[in-house]
Amino acid sequence: MKQKPVLHTVLSPRLLDIYDITNSVVVIIDVFRATSTIATALYNGAARVIPVDSVEQCIQIGKNTGGITAGERDGKIIPGLSYGNSPAEYPRSFIEGKTLVLTTTNGTRLLHMALNNGAAEVVTGSFPNLSAVCDHLVSQDKNVILGCSAWKDRFNLEDTLFAGAVIDEVKDHFTIHCDSSLMASNMYGLHKKDMFSFIRNTTHWHRLASYGLESDLEYCVTKDVANTLPFYKNGDLVVETV
Repeated sequence: MKQKPVLHTVLSPRLLDIYDITNSVVVIIDVFRATSTIATALYNGAARVIPVDSVEQCIQIGKNTGGITAGERDGKIIPGLSYGNSPAEYPRSFIEGKTLVLTTTNGTRLLHMALNNGAAEVVTGSFPNLSAVCDHLVSQDKNVILGCSAWKDRFNLEDTLFAGAVIDEVKDHFTIHCDSSLMASNMYGLHKKDMFSFIRNTTHWHRLASYGLESDLEYCVTKDVANTLPFYKNGDLVVETV
């Protein structure tokens, strides 16, 4: 009988180094809001998203590529950049065919850590592209790391909830002996029918809702509204084509 690949959930970038991710598919999860925005922009026809971790780099790459520069700190667009991190800012009528240069902190850092540690490939996931992520993980038949970006290395609920949603969909195809995955799966099972109310308990909700971003946060936990697979290739996130 063929052995199933193994799936692990990593609850914070601080924990990544203790896992062997060689030849694994790593899913970067940053639900509020980077990976939700990335999926939305690509779903709406963006040519590519370039994830960077510094504002200076964002501005320079924007100049070099003619791309749209985007990023926020404390709910406000960063001076020198053109747009923010809201998925609502990237409808097809605006973003189609364009390059989006997005500065994020938690998700971008984890992405580069995964590449440096030997990941076979890196994709990004959030509830808006849940099915695309799950279909890809099953089709690849490789070990999987669900990498939660967390917030400044601290555990957060929303990224772990998404890991639980993935596990709920793919568990029959993987060997899962991992307490963090068990916790994620159980938490999602308890709250999947009341996601909008449950996310109001999160630290990020309290932080971002104070900037009037409630509708953003609800969108970010809505399944399959931007169901495409962002795949990291040569410095860009692009739509994976098989």
